[in-house]
Amino acid sequence: MTPITPTPDDSMLVAAATVIAPDAVHTPGWVHIRSGRIVACGAGEPPRTPDLTFAQSTLAPGYVDAHTHGGGGYSFNDPESGVAAAAIAATHRAHGTTTIMASLVTAPLDEFERTVAALATLVEAGLLAGIHLEGPWLSPAHRGAHTEGLLRTPDPESIDRIMRAGRGCVRMVTIAPELEGGLAAVRQIVGFGAVAAIGHTDADYDVTRQAIAAGATAGTHVFNAMRPVHHREPGPALALLEDPNIFAELIADGVHLHPAVVRFITESPSRPVFVTDAMAAAGAEDGDYKLGGLDVNVIDGQARLADGTIAGSVLTLSEAVRYAVRTAGVPLAVAVRAATQNPADMIGLSDRGRLAAGNRADLIVLDAGLQVTATMQAGMWCTA
Repeated sequence: MTPITPTPDDSMLVAAATVIAPDAVHTPGWVHIRSGRIVACGAGEPPRTPDLTFAQSTLAPGYVDAHTHGGGGYSFNDPESGVAAAAIAATHRAHGTTTIMASLVTAPLDEFERTVAALATLVEAGLLAGIHLEGPWLSPAHRGAHTEGLLRTPDPESIDRIMRAGRGCVRMVTIAPELEGGLAAVRQIVGFGAVAAIGHTDADYDVTRQAIAAGATAGTHVFNAMRPVHHREPGPALALLEDPNIFAELIADGVHLHPAVVRFITESPSRPVFVTDAMAAAGAEDGDYKLGGLDVNVIDGQARLADGTIAGSVLTLSEAVRYAVRTAGVPLAVAVRAATQNPADMIGLSDRGRLAAGNRADLIVLDAGLQVTATMQAGMWCTA
């Protein structure tokens, strides 16, 4: 069925066999939309004859990707930020992602400042939900796909410079809190109104807890690029996952984490957040790419540096949800919320990620195989 395409002011009632609401799963259910916003979401028979019925499908919120470096052959670190960002957003939107935040890998500080300023213009225009700085204040011991010579200790001057270049559009900063000045940097980042996320870190359990006390509220791709768990030194992962106030990013692609670990994170006290950590090859062909200044080779859907280090992914959130449900055994509603309302909450987007009255009308239609068959963004169908 081809979805009806309303004008932005049209009222539309959409019914489906299943609707994933914020705190319940309705079977059946319905969503009422007007002027690009959700008016109501309910269970059972709709209050009037629906304009559109998906009798064998699931309605869910549009996916929210809070950690993406690229897609469609482009990277957010590309000099032509506007062209790259539009292509990346379109690539992920084709797979149900209606909200995307631009993640940047470490670059020379002057270049970083220019790119942040350019991306801030796109955030202000509404194309992007915000900017995520993954670097340069990271641990050399767990640098992953970041150029070691460009990493810095988190001095107040460089943080102030980059955050001010973002004009309030930097929503999240990944930082290694064990670095000199790290805990003060957490407080400084939070003072700018951004999320301080612990990642690419060699912090031990105690320092991680100190960073949380200083205001950190997220963990960047937990277990990856951080000190591993040991039974006498549990490291950062355990400190993050045991805290119900922490949003725990995870990359559910079958490469970064074992399926049992994916399931373990979603069952932990923390709030799981599916992210793609996608680089330019997402939605594109295997081959040779750049991630920041590093050469990345993508073979059979795995992105790696020459030394074998994982360099992001080629994942979409649609694939992440399918993997979590079908391979890791995560309940569908839990997986969907990890790809929608939890990331929206993590970065402070109060009008996204939920099929709830007042929210922007972003929704997706999932078939029995959890493939996205249609996507609505701000009340308009954009794929079918």
